[in-house]
Amino acid sequence: MAVVLAYGGGTNSTALCIEAVKRGLPIDLIVFADTGRRDAEMPETYRYIDQFSDWLVRHGYPPITVVRSATMGGETLEENCLRMGRLPSKAYGFKSCSDRWKVRPCWAEIKRLGMDGGIYIRGIDADESHRCRRADPKPGWSACFALVDWMLGRQECADVIVGVGLPLPGKSACFYCPAGGPSEVADLWETHPPMFERGLMIEAVAKANGGLRGRVRGLGLDFGWGEVDRSMRRQEALPWSRGSEDSCGCYDGARRADIALAPDYCGTFDVQIEVGPGGEWPLARDWRRSTGPGRQQSLFGTD
Repeated sequence: MAVVLAYGGGTNSTALCIEAVKRGLPIDLIVFADTGRRDAEMPETYRYIDQFSDWLVRHGYPPITVVRSATMGGETLEENCLRMGRLPSKAYGFKSCSDRWKVRPCWAEIKRLGMDGGIYIRGIDADESHRCRRADPKPGWSACFALVDWMLGRQECADVIVGVGLPLPGKSACFYCPAGGPSEVADLWETHPPMFERGLMIEAVAKANGGLRGRVRGLGLDFGWGEVDRSMRRQEALPWSRGSEDSCGCYDGARRADIALAPDYCGTFDVQIEVGPGGEWPLARDWRRSTGPGRQQSLFGTD
């Protein structure tokens, strides 16, 4: 039975891997789906993945396998947005970008390796247990949301990373994801101007092709990146935004506020920890959470 861990590059799945090492839990494949060609996320995210992969190998675990979509000749999400003249599907209330450029490439790699059943582990934390799904991911596979089972929320996940001395990864997401707020876009404007310009291009092409409609004002859903650009150039207040109503399907913890969990902390990849004695991964269907004195509720609602 194969054990596959979907690594998102953020706080949640990093803490999940660390806990696996501390507990000595088996993993056969750790897979990260890149929606671009090492250019869709922040450069520091890719550097973190490389270094954390080496750290895992030093502890006897498999390296992080990076996969990409093979459809349409390997077209990236950014290229698809420009070709189709639209924003990422998140902007319109859908999550097909996560499915096509994240989920499917992971399962394609699993199939390529001949893994036909086992445990599929995702880094959803205990603060977002509503994101868990009732059904197992594929026939022959059992879902595992170990962070929920271990009652590790976002703060606890950061504590796990800091506790062993590793650096915090920060947010992992496409830099042009519509789930990002004005302050994140402003940070990109200041720190990575070429990447900001690429986001502006996605927005401009979508606007020219009628891709901005209804409540969608721009790449930020209820604000446009062009508004942020003008605000930053004029040193005016950023456009107001109520923010995304729910997280992106690729969300792996560590939004902007998460870095404040340990603002003066650095950490190092040189640390070595003891590998645990081993055990079994908890399966989602066995999990229960307390909802008050003497009450237990299923992860997926009433039994």
